[in-house]
Amino acid sequence: MKIFAAIAGLLFALAVPVFASTDTQTFETAAGDVKITPIYHASTLIEAGGKTIYLDPAKPAKLDSNSMPKADLILVTDIHPDHMDPASEAAVSKSGTEIFAPPAVVATVTTAKPISNGESKTWQGWTIEAIPAYNLVRGPSAGKLYHDKGRGNGYVLTYGGKRFYFSGDTEGVPEMRALKNIDVAFVCMNLPYTMPPNEAAEAVKAFHPKIVIPYHYRGSNLSVFKKGLEGSGIEVRTLEWYPQ
Repeated sequence: MKIFAAIAGLLFALAVPVFASTDTQTFETAAGDVKITPIYHASTLIEAGGKTIYLDPAKPAKLDSNSMPKADLILVTDIHPDHMDPASEAAVSKSGTEIFAPPAVVATVTTAKPISNGESKTWQGWTIEAIPAYNLVRGPSAGKLYHDKGRGNGYVLTYGGKRFYFSGDTEGVPEMRALKNIDVAFVCMNLPYTMPPNEAAEAVKAFHPKIVIPYHYRGSNLSVFKKGLEGSGIEVRTLEWYPQ
C-alpha cells in the first residue's frame, strides 16, 4: 500500500489542478436545489439549503483558494491519498465543520466521526447512507485487493426526496447493483484500482439510476461507458474532472 500511495502521489503531483466550476449541475428537489460541482478526480462540492459539503477533498485540487466556500460537512470515502488528505480537509474547514468517514479513516483523521458500511446518519436535512465500496478481484498481487471489503464507503445522500450516489473506490459489487431509486449516480472507473468502463456500465444498468455521471475516471475511455448504456434509458452526463 505504501507503493500505491507513492505512485498516486506522483501522478497527482504531475497534474495541473483547476477548480472546474463551469460544470456545476443543479438538481431540483422538494427542499430546494442541490448544486454539485466537480473539483478534481473524486473531489466534489455539494451545496444545498445554505450548507456546503465536500466529498473527498484532496490534492491536487487547490482548495485553499479564497474562492472556495468553507465546509459545513466533509465526507471521506477511503484511506488512499486521493480521498483522504488531512491538509485539504483543513483547508476547507471552519469552526464547526463536521467530518464523517469510515473507521479506517477516523484512525488517522481523529476529528472525524465514524460511519461504517450499512450505517446511516442524518445531518441538516440530509440522510447519509454508507454503502460498501471494495474490490472483488483486482489487487496489487495474488490474494491482495486494492480496496478490502468493509474498509471504504460509497455514499447515498438523500435530500428533498432526491437520492444521490457516490461510489467511492469500488468494482461493481452486489451492494451497488442492489441500490434502489437512485436519481443521480457518480460512478468510478479506472484501472487497475477499480473497474473498466464496460464493467461500470454493466453495474449501472443493474441499479438503473435516472442519471449517471462518471467520476474518478483518470485514463478511462468514457465512450465505452456511454456505448454500454445505449438503449438503457439512463442519461449519461460527462463532466470535466481533470481540467488543464
